Parts: sequence; C-alpha cells; structure tokens
Amino acid sequence: MRRNGRATPAAMIEWTVLPGLSPYLETVAAMEARAAAIREGTAAEVVWLVEHPPLLTAGTSARDEDLLDPARFPVFRSGRGGQFTYHGPGQRVVYVMLDLERRGRDIRAFVAQLEAWVIATLAEFGIRGEARQGRVGVWVTRPEKPPLPDGSLREDKIAAIGIRLRRWVSFHGLAINVEPDLRHYEAIIPCGIRTHGVTSLVDLGLPVGMADLDHALHAQFTVFFVQGYGTKSLLGG
Repeated sequence: MRRNGRATPAAMIEWTVLPGLSPYLETVAAMEARAAAIREGTAAEVVWLVEHPPLLTAGTSARDEDLLDPARFPVFRSGRGGQFTYHGPGQRVVYVMLDLERRGRDIRAFVAQLEAWVIATLAEFGIRGEARQGRVGVWVTRPEKPPLPDGSLREDKIAAIGIRLRRWVSFHGLAINVEPDLRHYEAIIPCGIRTHGVTSLVDLGLPVGMADLDHALHAQFTVFFVQGYGTKSLLGG
C-alpha cells in the first residue's frame, strides 16, 4: 500500500510501555525519529507509555517568571505547545504519535479529542474530569477546598496536554498524575495558572496503580482514535 507516493505499513497502532524511568532527551530524540518514520510510511502509528525521572519542561509559551526554583530539577526546553510542566515518577506520560493527515488535519479537534479521551478514562475510576475553555488539560472540581476570592470553586489539574506536529504527525502528548510527589510542582507555576492547583488519582483518594490507568487508557483509546485501524497492544498484566 502507498499513500502520497510513500509506502505505508499495515494500519495498526502500536501501544507500548517503556520500562523504568526514561531519560528525557533520549526519549524525545527517539520520538522525533519515530514521528518522521510514520510520515515516510515506514513505521506504524504508536502510543508510548512512559515515566520520567523528576524534571521540568518548558513549552513554546513558557514564561521565565513561572519557573520559581530553576535549581530544583533539570529544565528542558521543549518544542511542544504549552508552558512549564513537571514530569516525574508516579506520573504517566503518554506520547501520542498519530498521522493527522488521515484524521482530518484539525489541530483543535485533535486536542479536544485528547481531552475527551482522558475524561473518559478518568470516568472509569469514578472521577469527573472536565475541560475548560482557555485552559488546555483536564480539571477536577474541589468543592471541599476553600473557594477562590471571587467565590468560585477551586479546581485542580489532573492531566496536562501539550503536543507538537511535524508534517501532520503528532508527537509529545499528555501526562496524567497517578501518584507523583505533588510538592515537586512548587518549582513552577504549572501551565502558567496561579489560581488553581494540581492533583492526582491517589490524592483524590483512589488506590489506582499505573497498570490500572494503562488498561483504562487503552480501552478508551480504541473508542476515540482507532476508527477501524486496530491496535497492537504490548501492555503487560
């Protein structure tokens, strides 16, 4: 089979867990190489499930004043969209390498689809995640916390989203907090938002492990993205 003059493999989306803590720069380099191969039609679309050692990444909209403690963790400038975010153990980072040329070339719709995927995944654990206009990511309302000065309810981010496209192939992706050390977020203003905080599945009182989240993500991914392509799962357990 050929598309746009390039040979393409069978339409099968791979789904792979990378073991251990993945070094950031090496992982990004491998991700960029895989995205290029997808564009050339020599590799299948893929989702990587990763954990990183503690580090900070700055997206293309990051502001220096939002980096509160630059000496606390390594800081990497990233080509993804968004601002500063934290990665570390206990957080599931999901690198999504998909061909948007075959999916409509609509970046906003793709980001909304990523948010909807996370929201549906969280719902499997009884969590009501929500998207917010002007705030990319997925949020959880915290009525048990003191309200904001204007009387509105506080919200905590449980999942961050930041993607990049190159020749209509996506890379980077999203990060969902399972049980990271939430104190590590004190090094930044997460995503440049000062009025709300961050949370995790365990912080919300749910004894969810990484494997539990992975299987829920995979189940919902087939609903939102597969569209007849199929998946080749390399999940364990």
